[in-house]
Amino acid sequence: MSVQELKPIKEGKVREVYDNGDSLIIVATDRISAFDVILKNKVEKKGAILTQMSKFWFDYTKDILPNHMISTDVNDMPEFFRNEKYDGNSMKCQKLNMLPIECIVRGYITGSGWESYKKTGTVCGIQLPEGLKESEKLPEPIYTPTTKAELGDHDENVTFEESVEILEKIYPGRGEQYAKALKDYTIGLYKKCAEYALKKGIIIADTKFEFGLDEEGNIILGDEMLTPDSSRFWPLEGYEAGKGQPSYDKQFVRNWLKENPDSDYLLPEEIIEKTVDKYKEAYELLTGEKFA
Repeated sequence: MSVQELKPIKEGKVREVYDNGDSLIIVATDRISAFDVILKNKVEKKGAILTQMSKFWFDYTKDILPNHMISTDVNDMPEFFRNEKYDGNSMKCQKLNMLPIECIVRGYITGSGWESYKKTGTVCGIQLPEGLKESEKLPEPIYTPTTKAELGDHDENVTFEESVEILEKIYPGRGEQYAKALKDYTIGLYKKCAEYALKKGIIIADTKFEFGLDEEGNIILGDEMLTPDSSRFWPLEGYEAGKGQPSYDKQFVRNWLKENPDSDYLLPEEIIEKTVDKYKEAYELLTGEKFA
């Protein structure tokens, strides 16, 4: 008998989602995106590294709140996924009603936050102390939510109060409750994981989380978690505030693209190899395991 071919019900910039009846199969492809554009290259093994890193963090934080991961073993999935193409980069997940807020937390001032601070002394409307240097650790992590844009559009920064309004429209009477819970979970998850990563030699400068609701209306952590695609990872060794930092994440790719504006989003092989090496190094430092 031939294996039933399955088609994704949703394709993002780098991931494919398949309907598995009472669950979803989320596949992290080897595509890579930067500046909301899918690059022409593929980064071999990137999808598997991201999936296994998410698995590590989901296991590490399940004491804070439940997450959507059911299994990363393809033997727990339909036969279509039981081959080399999907082994390691696929996750069977609980179906959730995803909340329309990207929950961003910043522990250090960098990127667009640094650009905003230099002009106004604020990041996403949040007043920060005077005299901060680029890449400096903030006195406390700050929560800067955004809307979730459709493929090809840009996410929009929103204030906490605006996030309450967005959620209230969809869930009358529960907007403030959900918005506050998202903020508290986001900062709680970040603090626990950033503290752990620091002991392993990695600074998590910022990251994003996404959450959904289960059938009972409980908030569940979904999407990916603390991967180089959704976070800024810096090496602790050599860290010094007052300048940009070397990076374990996509910033490496972004920097090359900025320096080569005529690249037409095609990376040289050398940049691809350096990128996957960075991803592997971060995985191995954080998990203490060699990436197989």
